[in-house]
Amino acid sequence: MIEYPSEPDTPRSHLPFSPSTKLGDLIFVSGQASVDATGKIVSDTFEGEMRRSMENMRKVVETAGSDFAHVLQTRNYVQDPADIPLFNKIYREYFSEPFPARTTITNCLGTALRYEVECIAVAKPKA
Repeated sequence: MIEYPSEPDTPRSHLPFSPSTKLGDLIFVSGQASVDATGKIVSDTFEGEMRRSMENMRKVVETAGSDFAHVLQTRNYVQDPADIPLFNKIYREYFSEPFPARTTITNCLGTALRYEVECIAVAKPKA
């Protein structure tokens, strides 16, 4: 059975998609951008947008019963290739070795966003 984990403070979009879906122990997190709790885009520097996006993703992953240590793969969308060195620096603050599998695409977002991230995670084992 497919689940759609959500809490009142889970970041939401006005677009037609769920923040995450869960099937068994697999968690699929939709793209998380620099948005507030209502889905309104919050423009910022690349670093500010990336950190807000990562924290939004953290909330969605935790709501689904996991954490960043159980992320299997990330897909990252970076508007400006010049931001890749900063992206790698900040990414290391959220993930450590062994790193999740990763794809990073540049020159792919419209003018409203500098960064977006999505992931696949596995639920934390029950204690």
